[in-house]
Amino acid sequence: MRTTTYILLLALCLTSGCKKYIDVNKDPNNPTTVQEALILAPVELNLSTVLTGGAYYNSTGFAAILANHYMQNIALNQPVPNEGTYQLFNINLDDSWKSIYVVGLNNLKALHDKAITNENYNYSGIANILSAFCLGIATDYWGDIPYSEAFNGNTKLKPVYDSQESIYKSIQQLLDDGIADINKNATLTPGDDDYYYGGDMDQWKRLAYTLKARYYMHLTKAPGYTAAGQATLALAALQNGMQNNDDDMKMTYPGSAGFENPWYLNFLSVSTIVLSSACVDTLVTRNDPRLPKLIAKAKSTGLYNGRPIGSINISGSLNVYSLPGVAVGAASSPVYVLNYSEALFLKAEATLIRSGFAAAEPIYQDAIKSHMTKLGIAAGDINTYLADRGALTATNALQRIMEEKKIANFLSIENFNDWRRTGFPLLTKVPNALSDIPRRLLYPQVELTSNPQSIQTAKLTDRVWWDQ
Repeated sequence: MRTTTYILLLALCLTSGCKKYIDVNKDPNNPTTVQEALILAPVELNLSTVLTGGAYYNSTGFAAILANHYMQNIALNQPVPNEGTYQLFNINLDDSWKSIYVVGLNNLKALHDKAITNENYNYSGIANILSAFCLGIATDYWGDIPYSEAFNGNTKLKPVYDSQESIYKSIQQLLDDGIADINKNATLTPGDDDYYYGGDMDQWKRLAYTLKARYYMHLTKAPGYTAAGQATLALAALQNGMQNNDDDMKMTYPGSAGFENPWYLNFLSVSTIVLSSACVDTLVTRNDPRLPKLIAKAKSTGLYNGRPIGSINISGSLNVYSLPGVAVGAASSPVYVLNYSEALFLKAEATLIRSGFAAAEPIYQDAIKSHMTKLGIAAGDINTYLADRGALTATNALQRIMEEKKIANFLSIENFNDWRRTGFPLLTKVPNALSDIPRRLLYPQVELTSNPQSIQTAKLTDRVWWDQ
């Protein structure tokens, strides 16, 4: 795997004006060093727009689109087989791999190393936290991946693949290191270059602890780990995690041309992607008050109508189908990379494991309320919905928690991880499927060609290490 440094520069501006004399031996158009702020902003944009927002329109975010196909949130108005019926080729994942490794992890290493050299520890802390996030995305898609030898430039073009268990240990260490760096209380903090938190380092620490809880809970059924042990670790981390909706990790988009929300672009007619009937009907059947916020009515009928996944009937107009609503799918809607509601659902699930359904009930309700409140749902409608859904019981608690978490994490790639480790929400393979529901992604062709490994023969239906 080639890891040539590839820094995304949105702009390189010299605020102090041009020097009177320029050293002719230095090319100003090819800087050998870049300040931390110029690395952080595009890395954050890549994480929200491409890795979690899909960015289908330029193929770099295809992995996130696939996760939503497999979770039966979206459908293609195209002949079968297609991605929705589990057709996939290794080459389809090349750009997603590069987005994680080259644009993401490689630039984050550059950010980290630069910040350590300059003793700008808030930046190195953020770099560690975002590296853990990107590494988690990669290993949850593919299992064993390169990491320990992956960022040595031309000296190591075929890095070894590390086991997923070792990757998870590295993720937790990166998060601990990020917290430790922030606790050094360095003078320089990010400003406008930090799209998520504007340099609020307390929020970054709360994000790190919430991520620790997420990755602890991913291992509830991993070989050699116990659900009770992982739940205990998660609950301890969440004591220092996100506190309210203000802690949401989100990217806001102006909505003007060239600055639109990626999900808005993903659902433009050229892609033929629409919401699935499974996604739409779930909210309609439950009389969920979030329906008009999360899902838009079909333009031609004024009805909530999703497309059946795997259907052989091709509609002559996409206007008969629903698209994402104003809360998630407008040009200026934010992308929630990780939100406070997830922190509460993690706490509810961990409490269920440790203390039972009765103890989890109020946390579960608070999780739903936090999401509905953010969307502007009236208190009376929230209470009616909670009453209709009923109380948690010993038999339904995990299913209800995961069903509601999926709605609060609308279109999030995290839903694919939750389904694989818990079995909820309940899914069956779609009509005209080429296989059972995928449980991983194929390794990209670029890796099969440049860094062949025995693990790369894994099929879509093979399970990663923690999904046993």
